Amino acid sequence: MVQVQRMSRLMIKTLRDDPADAETLNHKLLVRAGYVRRTAAGIWTWLPLGKKVLENITRVVREEMDAIGGQEVLLPALLPKESYDASGRYHEYGDLLFKLKDRKGAEYLLGPTHEEIFTQVVKDQITSYKDLPVILYQIQTKYRDEARPRAGVLRGREFQMKDSYSFDTTDEGLVEAYQLHRAAYIRIFERLGLDHRIVSAVSGAMGGSASEEFLAPAPAGEDTFVDCPACDYAANTEAVTFKAAPVDASAHGPVEELDTPDTPTIETLAAHLGVPASATLKNLLVKVDGEIVAVGVPGDREVDLGKLGEHLAPAVVELVTAEDFEGRADLVRGYVGPQGLEKVRYIADPRIAAGTAWITGANKPGTHAKNVVAGRDFEVDDYLDVVVVEAGDPCPKCGTGLQLDRAIEIGHIFQLGRKFADAFQLDVLGQNGKPVRVTMGSYGIGVSRAVAALAEQTADEQGLCWPREIAPADVHVVAAGKALQTELALDVSEKLAAAGVRVMVDDRAGVSPGVKFTDAELIGVPKILVAGRRSAEGVLELKDRRTGEREELTVDEAIARLVAQG
Repeated sequence: MVQVQRMSRLMIKTLRDDPADAETLNHKLLVRAGYVRRTAAGIWTWLPLGKKVLENITRVVREEMDAIGGQEVLLPALLPKESYDASGRYHEYGDLLFKLKDRKGAEYLLGPTHEEIFTQVVKDQITSYKDLPVILYQIQTKYRDEARPRAGVLRGREFQMKDSYSFDTTDEGLVEAYQLHRAAYIRIFERLGLDHRIVSAVSGAMGGSASEEFLAPAPAGEDTFVDCPACDYAANTEAVTFKAAPVDASAHGPVEELDTPDTPTIETLAAHLGVPASATLKNLLVKVDGEIVAVGVPGDREVDLGKLGEHLAPAVVELVTAEDFEGRADLVRGYVGPQGLEKVRYIADPRIAAGTAWITGANKPGTHAKNVVAGRDFEVDDYLDVVVVEAGDPCPKCGTGLQLDRAIEIGHIFQLGRKFADAFQLDVLGQNGKPVRVTMGSYGIGVSRAVAALAEQTADEQGLCWPREIAPADVHVVAAGKALQTELALDVSEKLAAAGVRVMVDDRAGVSPGVKFTDAELIGVPKILVAGRRSAEGVLELKDRRTGEREELTVDEAIARLVAQG
């Protein structure tokens, strides 16, 4: 029998006002409704109602992972440093890692994700191709030392995550496991009631051949993605590509230097010459693992440093400083041009196509040059999509102008390939008796992030409004004050629980009906059943929390309706 949750005994404290430090909807409402409590910056306590929601999401995830043959394990959160040294990710993660030493001086970290440890587990447990393929997963607490934890449980230093890993001997097997996870994720997010988009993504430091993100559109989202109104294209902005055809350079005259004093910026240069910024070439200097690299983009666009970093991962990308110009006669601050650069790798956005002509720095103080042609006057070492994507940029698939939207990342799937298998020499004995290097996939779902995403997507002016699958109860029974109403509310609650309906009943004494109704709206259980003014007649009011629709039903009718909906 399902246990009735009596609010007179439930540890819950609702608030009338938003927390002073809350900026996002989920932060405001999850605190106000008594689901979570802030312990420290980015660290949250899940209170009884919040824990129920978290567990309901976990249950859905677990059921769908089991359905594709996943085997659940539980790895430690406290991990040895040497495992992450072997993969190179101890350095790559940098300050995001929580690092510590034991009393003997041995170094450890709190796990941000577990590719290394899963790889080592499989290396220890599996030796033959006959034991593959295998999918392993865990639902566990992860840790990242975020510089600016924000948005409540959306971006914390400690968070709940499902991470799973597939192990196969062939690339075809990896693709099959990837598709199994993709389909399972769709089912999970549909069951949770999350509006989501599947978008192309870049693998970055994770490596691998394919990557997709599952995004929940929401104004509070920290990710920006694009979608095309004319076709099915959707992508993280870091994965958007642009293709430009080469241009005939024969129409352009020779390079001509221009006297341009006091024009170290694109804005001052364009104003001085009376040309649009798009006619100029912006050259941003960065350091890649300490080596100076120039990045060229049209003057009216900005370099997306995050995108650049993903392309160049695991290398560390940082902006140059004034000291980096010292002793470099070819690097004139504010007047850098790609022609004449000495021993500097030149990366350009595809818009700087061969044959295009630009106004750019002449590598002399107070001087620019025009008719500087790509492929004629300078060579591009690497073409990378590095500009900040803007609304209206052409869709890579059909050419229609793209739209920009904000979203919360709730899942990410990778075809990792053999990056981690190579790091740990994960081989099994193949059919021919020779060692075969294993190929891997990595698949994550933010369990605690899903709580925040659902709060953002489903809440209204009155409060939270959970989908039934993950709500802390199926029905919130409200006793509107008097002894008769309370007696009826408790009796109905017990009958509903006996029939398998999850019930929360507000039987608190000394609390006004108005406060009870407000709390019921704030807490957000899908159905609200009120024992009110017609209780003596055995009539209750059933309200749908999402639509606001109300109807009066007898006790038997109300029980039958709620049981049937279960």
